[in-house]
Amino acid sequence: MAQVDTSLFRPELVFFDFEATDEWDFFKQMQRKLQDMGYVKEGWYDAITQREKSFPTGLQFEKIGIAIPHVDPENIVKPYIAVIKPKTTIDFAPMADMVDHPVHTELIINLGLLAHAEDQVAVLQAMMGIFMDEEATADIMSRDSAEGIIEAITKRC
Repeated sequence: MAQVDTSLFRPELVFFDFEATDEWDFFKQMQRKLQDMGYVKEGWYDAITQREKSFPTGLQFEKIGIAIPHVDPENIVKPYIAVIKPKTTIDFAPMADMVDHPVHTELIINLGLLAHAEDQVAVLQAMMGIFMDEEATADIMSRDSAEGIIEAITKRC
């Protein structure tokens, strides 16, 4: 599996019961949270919504819908990987038109990486590999603590 810097997963960046009306509301709320914690620059929201409109990140797997939104490094203050488990699904447009309907995401993994091209591809491949595994997916989704989610993901990276 691809090498992922697991130190980028931090308990402060795991959010449970996140409520958003849609992906745009989700990004607006994440902008405030991540900016307040010193992870992103002021232009992050505009950059990530533009990127999401051009390159949607919703992925429909056998047992789960996830999204892996990311943005170019110039919008990042310090690298991070945030994991969000929304209270109810948040619809994201599907990546590369993989399905013909919105992906009802039950988990969102927001990447804020500084070494854009190579790191992003490696992390995307690793996450896709994890969520193609139904047992891994069930383990991750059963966790109810930040540390538990991080442990379930990072042991597979």
